Amino acid sequence: MQQPTEDRFRHRDLNWLYFNERVLQEAEDKLNPLFERIKFLGIFSSNLDEYFRVRVSQLRQMKRVEKSIRKKLALKPNRLTKQILKEVKEQQDRFGDIYTKQILPELAANDIHLVDSEHFTKKQQEFANSYFIDCVKEHLDIKKVDISKESDLFLDNAMLYFLITFENENELGVVNIPVDQCGRFVYFEHGKNMLTYLDEIVRSELPCLFSEDKITGIYEVKLSRDAELYIEDQYEGVLAEKIYDSLKQRTDGQPTRLLYDAEMPKEVQKKVRHLLNLGKIDMMPGGKYHNFKDFLSLKDPTNNPDLHFEELPPLAHKTLENATNLFETIKEKDQLVHFPYMSFKYVEQFLDAAVKDEDVTQIKISLYRVADNSPLTSSLLEALEKGKKVTVFVEAKARFDEENNIIWGRKFEEKGANVIYSYPKIKVHSKIMMISRKEGNDLVNYSYIGTGNFNTETSKIYCDHALFTANHDLTKEMARLFMVLEGELIVPREKHLLISPFSTRQKFTTLIYNEIENARMGKKAKITAKMNSLEDYEIIDLLYKASEAGVEIRLLVRGFTCLIPGIEGLSKNIYITSIVDRYLEHGRIYLFENGGEELMFFGSADWMNRNLDRRIEVVTPIYDEDVFSELKDILEIQLSDNVKARIQDAGETNQYVEAKKSAKLNRSQYSIYDYLKQKHKI
Repeated sequence: MQQPTEDRFRHRDLNWLYFNERVLQEAEDKLNPLFERIKFLGIFSSNLDEYFRVRVSQLRQMKRVEKSIRKKLALKPNRLTKQILKEVKEQQDRFGDIYTKQILPELAANDIHLVDSEHFTKKQQEFANSYFIDCVKEHLDIKKVDISKESDLFLDNAMLYFLITFENENELGVVNIPVDQCGRFVYFEHGKNMLTYLDEIVRSELPCLFSEDKITGIYEVKLSRDAELYIEDQYEGVLAEKIYDSLKQRTDGQPTRLLYDAEMPKEVQKKVRHLLNLGKIDMMPGGKYHNFKDFLSLKDPTNNPDLHFEELPPLAHKTLENATNLFETIKEKDQLVHFPYMSFKYVEQFLDAAVKDEDVTQIKISLYRVADNSPLTSSLLEALEKGKKVTVFVEAKARFDEENNIIWGRKFEEKGANVIYSYPKIKVHSKIMMISRKEGNDLVNYSYIGTGNFNTETSKIYCDHALFTANHDLTKEMARLFMVLEGELIVPREKHLLISPFSTRQKFTTLIYNEIENARMGKKAKITAKMNSLEDYEIIDLLYKASEAGVEIRLLVRGFTCLIPGIEGLSKNIYITSIVDRYLEHGRIYLFENGGEELMFFGSADWMNRNLDRRIEVVTPIYDEDVFSELKDILEIQLSDNVKARIQDAGETNQYVEAKKSAKLNRSQYSIYDYLKQKHKI
């Protein structure tokens, strides 16, 4: 594979930071109500935590690779890490300004007050004392570390701690802030709109906890640890058991970043760094508080609707809503649903219908992130109780969901399901389900192909699409794919579905070359694609070649892209925008001009190396004309967004698309809601 070069490819880890900047822009955007802007601060913080745990930790691993090998592979982890930290520092400074200069004053203007311990009233201090004794103290781990000795200081991943300095400079106090047990925010009894951080409750009690010592400083810190398990290459066959046993590695993993109060003196910083065995590059100054992802749980004590997004109730699907027999309805015509604009109940009802239908003999499903105690998992258990054959493919390597997935896999096994776990070196990322039903002398298959996980909660915030189909060509190949997952076939031998790692890359390559050839013949040639991330260098090189051949390329990329658009002699015909708004864009749609006979596909695969070569992914062609038209309309609404779309240009400026003077404002997520409301009017 071609290696990235600065003049041809962006580095994914650097460009990802510009995606997170778009999240930060949402926290600044006055179009968003106050509590939604606060949530975007939480999302920004949560994103950054995972980024350090996963991406930055991998850079640390690269530093261990022999220098000669790094040179051949064009790996420059130290240089890249410095660039990352510089950009992160700038973003965190901006974050601090948004919080202190915008969010806090606007909360106060709405009579909501976050009070720190220095400004507790007498009644608030009394409440804090009682709350501490009744709810907090039992969860504290209070210790002292002798800095003069080679003491070990262990901090759990992502947990908040106070480090306390004393007159005796050889001692350091360490106290956890038990957010998991007590929550992050505490609402005072006196004054319903008054609240404080749990941090401040603990901070106010520290002099009592260390009553024999004179405290000289109190500094909040948070340590991020390596999230990678680094175990895939060690196993053959089923990985679930060893993955489950190895999960503790996450809390004991290598430190990747210490976020500390910038007020901490340099001498103390140095001592803490040595105690934790960190390098200078691992130290990240911050504000008084950390873990702003907790803002996602902040409740509005005023219940003021003006401080939140207006409610958008799920829309009814004009066909599925009142269908008396879902199987007949789907057999008659493909049905397309869109989340979160429509309810996930249609997926749950489809499975429930299969469970209750005596003619259904078999249910097969792949689960990437298993939802807890959902109607879907309940239906699968009920199907087993009714004696139906159930096959569940559980992805045991879905990052941060491994434990939950494996627990559910075991539950299904105990009830008699055929449960298949991960394979070495490959993940099953596809979102697919197949129902087999006896109809006369035939066994008819019904399939579900989606872009999002089988998860009710995430379906309320992730923009995804899903197809219910009984198309013989598609369901036949779906059946073959499940046979591959079950080990009965080696390859699915598909002609219609695009299935990674078997045919997706080859098919997309052929489709792009077809557009290049059409452009060279003077025909209209265009590629329109929407995805989460664009990383694969071979695909990017083909897009560059297509651009130079005169193919018009229009991309929607929510996250990072390694492609550099708009460069003369390389990518002048490529234009990219990104949409970040109240919902998380998650769908993948691919549209090719094909000489006037357009071809459209959607599914679970991005144009990333892992999605094309190292995961089981399913991308389906769209054969139903009505489904094609509806999906294209939605895509075109997003392409013309002039409110929440940002231009991904060569300068990585994240400039908003400006509406032309005569153009109507188009905030695409709201426009799609209105479009579907009209389209599916019952």
